[in-house]
Amino acid sequence: MTDFLLELRSEEIPARMQAGARENLAKLFAAELAKAGLSAGEVVTYAGPRRLALIAKGLPSATEAVSEEVKGPRASAPPQALEGFLRKTGLTREQLTERDGVLFAITEKPGRATAEVLAEAIPAIVRAFPWPKSMRWGAESASTESMRWVRPLHAIVALFGGQVVPFEIAGITSGNVTRGHRFHAPAEIVLTGADTYVEQLRAAKVLVDQDERAAIIRERASALAAEAGLELVEDEGLVAENAGLTEWPVPLLGRFDEAYLDVPPEVIQLTARVNQKYFVCRSADGKLANAFVCTANIEASDGGAKIVEGNGKVLAARLSDARFFYETDLKTKLDDLRPKLEKIVFHEKLGTVADKVERVAKLAEWLASEGIVPSCDPALARRAAELAKADLVTGMVGEFPELQGLMGGYYAAAQGEDPAVAEAVRDHYKPVGQGDDVPAAPVTVAVALADKLDTLFGFFLMDLTPTGSKDPFALRRACIGLSDLINLNALRLPLSLVLRQVAFTYFLKAVRAGCQESGNFQKMFGDLSRIEEIKNHIKSPEGPLQWTVDFNARETWALHIMMRLNLNDDAAIEKILNFFADRLKVQQREAGVRHDLIDAVFALGGEDDLVRLFARVSALQAFVTTDDGINLLAGYKRAANILKKEGVEGDQGWTAPTYTPEPAEADLIAALDAAEPKAAEAVQAEDFEAAMAALASLRAPIDRFFDDVTVNDADPAKRAVRLALLARVRAAVHMVADFSRIEG
Repeated sequence: MTDFLLELRSEEIPARMQAGARENLAKLFAAELAKAGLSAGEVVTYAGPRRLALIAKGLPSATEAVSEEVKGPRASAPPQALEGFLRKTGLTREQLTERDGVLFAITEKPGRATAEVLAEAIPAIVRAFPWPKSMRWGAESASTESMRWVRPLHAIVALFGGQVVPFEIAGITSGNVTRGHRFHAPAEIVLTGADTYVEQLRAAKVLVDQDERAAIIRERASALAAEAGLELVEDEGLVAENAGLTEWPVPLLGRFDEAYLDVPPEVIQLTARVNQKYFVCRSADGKLANAFVCTANIEASDGGAKIVEGNGKVLAARLSDARFFYETDLKTKLDDLRPKLEKIVFHEKLGTVADKVERVAKLAEWLASEGIVPSCDPALARRAAELAKADLVTGMVGEFPELQGLMGGYYAAAQGEDPAVAEAVRDHYKPVGQGDDVPAAPVTVAVALADKLDTLFGFFLMDLTPTGSKDPFALRRACIGLSDLINLNALRLPLSLVLRQVAFTYFLKAVRAGCQESGNFQKMFGDLSRIEEIKNHIKSPEGPLQWTVDFNARETWALHIMMRLNLNDDAAIEKILNFFADRLKVQQREAGVRHDLIDAVFALGGEDDLVRLFARVSALQAFVTTDDGINLLAGYKRAANILKKEGVEGDQGWTAPTYTPEPAEADLIAALDAAEPKAAEAVQAEDFEAAMAALASLRAPIDRFFDDVTVNDADPAKRAVRLALLARVRAAVHMVADFSRIEG
């Protein structure tokens, strides 16, 4: 067995592309070898700023000879069929083999030297390589057929054992020569093979293993901070990026002027990270310190003093810009920035950001007023929503969009807003992704819910829903964010009712726009013919001309108009509820809940209180793993199968038998008489564990009933009563979940 080394050396590969390049190189290499019937014992890939490398261990010296067999027509087939098969295989009739009256073409393919296979495979891999972005270069770049690579490709090393695998790609001939560090060891290096590759490059001040570079950066940066009495702010993304930018990483600690610490710490950290790829440090009290760690790519003779000095000057300039943005933004109140939101389009079909703010403010106030978000002041919820998007037009957020919300929180606090308002402005986008913090402050929760609900409803109203893997408006993320907000805060939020209120806020805005400008109304509802009708309703006693919302009433005049004119978009609401159900099923499966149990609860329908829904799922998951649960499920399924076979659906209107029931039959009736009210009471109290316990008492009576009683009795009266009894069992179990969806 022999090892193979491939190195593709080019100009600087962007750090963000290196991990994907390693993965793609391994996949393409394995696929090309598989075509020839080869596979390596182990494939290792490396990526750095100037090289992409692969080592395949344990390759045979040659492929094995193989025999390929292709089935043809029967020997008695018409001549035309035989002629077609001969043309396809390139053989003569005498070269075919006949077995059991069927002709076969058998071709013996001799083995090939692995070096030959590699000489064909590598050019194919290079030409087909899927870089996210690539370029052409040199004189040949005038042709669109010229080779593309992420950056100009300079050299290719291909060694099988100690021998060069000869091939040429776009004028670049494979060889055994590479170069080390651009400054420390720029001379040519003759490589001897895969087994010495890493160490030969290390001697030339190049660490080819990206994991080794990352470990050096991580450990040395932390050590430097500790030596200065500080703590490094960990950032694995920044570790990986610096590892992708350096071949010989040398972390260095520097300082910046303490005066810049007046700028919010997130701004300093983002400035250092995004613009300069620097780490930042915390002091013992947890506050940001005036220190940074940069990663040099050389070992400087002065210990890095000049490098640190230069990087400090660049960072100071960046921080100066950040402080200018911050101080300039503080001069303008968020209220005064809100009119600028009218010039920012949220979406062409959903109006401006100012329109969204108006809708979200109404909805947040309503969520607080209705007590859906407990202990939330409606006035503060409205105020926070009105200011939540104002920082989008600030200089700081224009420079760093990642700081939206966060900067608004700082500015709201600086201008004297209630702390709950400032916190809500800061955190209303949360949770942004899986693992993100979930707000718990009532005002923040109200605004966050309103913002996500508005987004979901708006895009579903306009039929801009996710398709397949595409979700350009992050609606799946918004859905999961809503779920987390509701469940972790135990909010009793009936989605159907809330979505109707969201529909109301859209309708209210659309009516106002429609009465002012028919074109806007057409964009929202597409029915110009009804504008006059809506105007008349608004002016009628049933709909007084006002634009305030009575949040204490379930139906306002505008909601009345919506229903009277059938403008309430039930289709959008139904789509959202179905979308919610699908996403929650995925979320629960990822959390380890069995998919069939999720389906069993969702199949009941009509449940849009997520807290209650997840309580059902949790109780069901615990119950079905017990002996009572397993046996009750078996009894239920037997009853359900009989009812299905007999075409019995729904409740049969139970009446006590007029005949003397058999003992097992009487026992089941008595057990149901006792269990049904207990289970119903427990479900009403949302004590689903108690409901399960009540249903578990049916386990033994059901078993005895099936053992001792003939359901399909010859007597029609007995048969009808017993089928109704089984329907009663089914209905009792369905108070908690649809057991027909449970596997087992």
